[in-house]
Amino acid sequence: MTTPPPQDLRADPTRPLGETLVEVKGLRVAFGKERREVLHGVDFTLARGQRLGLIGESGSGKSVTALAVMGLLAETATVTGSIKVAGQEIVGRSDRAISRLRGDVMTMVFQEPMTALDPTMRVGRQVAEVWLLHQRPDSNRHRARAEVLDILDQVGLADPQRIAMSYPHQLSGGQRQRVVLAMALINRPSLVICDEPTTALDVTVQARVLRLLDDALDAVGAACLFISHDLAVVSQVCGDIMVMLEGEVVERGTTRQIFTEPRHGYTKGLIATARLDQVEPGERLPVVSDFFDRSLR
Repeated sequence: MTTPPPQDLRADPTRPLGETLVEVKGLRVAFGKERREVLHGVDFTLARGQRLGLIGESGSGKSVTALAVMGLLAETATVTGSIKVAGQEIVGRSDRAISRLRGDVMTMVFQEPMTALDPTMRVGRQVAEVWLLHQRPDSNRHRARAEVLDILDQVGLADPQRIAMSYPHQLSGGQRQRVVLAMALINRPSLVICDEPTTALDVTVQARVLRLLDDALDAVGAACLFISHDLAVVSQVCGDIMVMLEGEVVERGTTRQIFTEPRHGYTKGLIATARLDQVEPGERLPVVSDFFDRSLR
């Protein structure tokens, strides 16, 4: 049986931020008996403290990449290549072997918080369960309660005691997303993967949650892989961007370079269609195919 990773793999602001945390090499993912391949040799690295935005159209492979890193792909998936998180190989390991890494070292925030929350359980208990799962056997629930109230306060929830005693349906969408963020951060993971975490929120709440995420990542020096179709949101959160097209990485660079000097035609199309506010009245709206011919791939 594989020995669980030591506690010092968790996020620690004193560790070197340039140190490689995630290393993905030749990642290929196929599904079903026919082994239809959806990722075709993806390579990338992510350092401690780095924010990497993952962009591309629906079906480009963004979420599959994130789920592969977390070891959460369906049993029908065939995964080859290498994924190392904090030096621990993910590919080929059992779910049980990877489960200790989740929470201690890496965690994921999904788009719809209600899918991550149990509607029959009070919020405080759900957050506490996440903390207790990754602590020593002698950790007690009194300490867990203090940890829960502290993290709920850190993610900007007013009156943490009331929130802790509430059920998910008694909270607003923004409050629920903050609870999910609290669950993700309570064990100080080194890697936070966000898959469209603010899409379901209105603009005002979205801005608040993004600021909270930014502050929380900075506080512990955690890395972030941030998936979003909203390029404006990605530009706020991430210092680097990786562009995916049909299961391949076609471009990577700093956020400034990607937005001001994109090299790949597909990237140029994504940027142009994200800037519809710059289109003059009466002009035809740009589409990706204006900049990139898929038939020439």
